[in-house]
Amino acid sequence: MNRSSYTVTLIMLTFFVISFLTNITGPLIPDIIKGFNLSLTLVALLPFAFFIAYGIMSIPSGMLLERYHEKKMMTAAFLVAFFGSLLLAFSPNYLNAVLSLFLIGCGMAILQVVINPLLRTAGGEENYAFNSILAQLIFGLASFVSPLVYSGMVADFNKPGGQSGFLSLFMKYTPPDLPWISLYWLFALISLLMIAVILASRFPKVELSQDEKAGTFQTYIGLFKKRVVILYFLAIFSYVGTEQGVANWISQFLYSYHGFDPQTTGAQAVAYFWGLMTAGGVLGLLLVKLMDSRKVLILFTVLALLCLSLGLFGPGRLALIAFPLVGFFASVMYPIIFSLALNSVKEHHGSFAGILVTGIVGGAVVPLIVGSLGDLTGLRYGMLFLYVPIGFILSIGFWARPIITNKVITRRKKKLVE
Repeated sequence: MNRSSYTVTLIMLTFFVISFLTNITGPLIPDIIKGFNLSLTLVALLPFAFFIAYGIMSIPSGMLLERYHEKKMMTAAFLVAFFGSLLLAFSPNYLNAVLSLFLIGCGMAILQVVINPLLRTAGGEENYAFNSILAQLIFGLASFVSPLVYSGMVADFNKPGGQSGFLSLFMKYTPPDLPWISLYWLFALISLLMIAVILASRFPKVELSQDEKAGTFQTYIGLFKKRVVILYFLAIFSYVGTEQGVANWISQFLYSYHGFDPQTTGAQAVAYFWGLMTAGGVLGLLLVKLMDSRKVLILFTVLALLCLSLGLFGPGRLALIAFPLVGFFASVMYPIIFSLALNSVKEHHGSFAGILVTGIVGGAVVPLIVGSLGDLTGLRYGMLFLYVPIGFILSIGFWARPIITNKVITRRKKKLVE
């Protein structure tokens, strides 16, 4: 038995840190544009650099994991994130920001590959489903908290009386006109603390199941020849592209079209986007027990499209409600798409999962397209591109043909015994 409640707690903390570092870019975009004098296209290269790291590192990390194991891989991941954070904190400029986010993205990609099999072993296979859901809730909580931490730190930096607490330690090395850079000192400190915790921890021995092992190069080639694999890769690509395409541009949109302060109102809107995504995930879990997951996907995707339209074309106060609600209705997309995908092939689920995770590069490409179109036509019309990936997600509910469908609760009719 390799059960370890301590390791499960460490994994949950790791999920929190991953989310805290991953989903802060959106609220920062207006400040980054102003601080570095960037176009929408250039600022969109920042999330591009972060998420392209997932495409580069996901499959190689799976192969390295079998050789170097969990403790060394997690230490290396946070070490990479530490140096990435220090790079921008010490020398804040646009090129360093791109490289910094790429390095942090590499670290987060490694962690994502490592901690899921570790969670199965440490928490027990019989508790894996529950622990996975709990991890997603913690992930959502951190996404909600990080924009609020950003608002608090910037507000504290701008106080006439000066900074308080640990912020005063960062003040000396943070440019007065770029107070958001203080977040990267915080990221470096968090990464360093995580390295210390991991080095001091004992890890259970993880035996990867056949489905969790990285396949051979020929296995991946064979999978890519299947139409269903390509379609579900595009589905994950579309989902993460949609998620990041909305979250990364909410604050800038509210500032550009409605004049809301990005450091307060804009950051709060992004926080509520992630917070409602967590709440929607809980509702989604209940609904997939009551109806076919494809029908749930269709329903929630249509409502997400409606809320996106209201956010883009409604008045400011409505946009403050509609954009976070997109997160609520997008909440079921990733787990349903992933489960439909794995239930649509008979073998090589581990390699297929690696391909699906690589689809996270959609979070790099879609925001970049939105930003580029926004420079040409305005951000509102650039964000109309989001209808394309959302439309593809909607189509899944109609063409998906899983080998195994989700189990739903049904009422059993009593048979009369004659």
